[in-house]
Amino acid sequence: MADNAYAVPVMQALQFFSRTCSVFKEEDSGFTPTPPQFTVAQHVAHVAQTIDWFMEGGFRDEGFDLDFAAHQVAVRQCTSLQDALAWLVRAVDGSAAVLADKTAEQMMAPIAQGPIMAGEPRAAIIAAIAEHTAHHRGALSVYARLLGYEPPMPYMD
Repeated sequence: MADNAYAVPVMQALQFFSRTCSVFKEEDSGFTPTPPQFTVAQHVAHVAQTIDWFMEGGFRDEGFDLDFAAHQVAVRQCTSLQDALAWLVRAVDGSAAVLADKTAEQMMAPIAQGPIMAGEPRAAIIAAIAEHTAHHRGALSVYARLLGYEPPMPYMD
C-alpha cells in the first residue's frame, strides 16, 4: 500500500472498519435485522464500492456516476463476507496507490460540476471516504451486537 499524507486516512479507515468486522464469520454474510436492509456482506460491499466511486468521481472530468440503481444491483449481488472484504481491500489499496501519486496542486483542484461535491477540492473525498466508512462501521457494530458479538474498539487492538 502507498504511504503518504493523502493515503493514510483511507488506510486507517480500513483498519478501523476491519476491527469492527473481525467478529463476523462467513456464515453471518446474509444476516440483516430486517429486509430490505443490507446484509453484513452487502454493507461491506457497499463501503468498498463507495470508495471506488469517490475515487473515480473525484478525479474524472465527468464527476460522479449517478446511476445509483446500478450501484445497488452490484452491492445486492454480494452474498459472501469474504468476497466483500476482498473487494474492500482492493478498493483501499487502489485508492491509496492513486492518492500516493497526487501532488498538493492536484488534490486542491476542484471536483467536476454536478450535484455531488461540485467545486470542492479533490482532497475532500478523503474525509468523505472516512466519514462514509465510519457510518457503516457503526451500523455493522449494531449488527454484530444483534448477533451476540461484542465488536472491539475500532481505534486500538
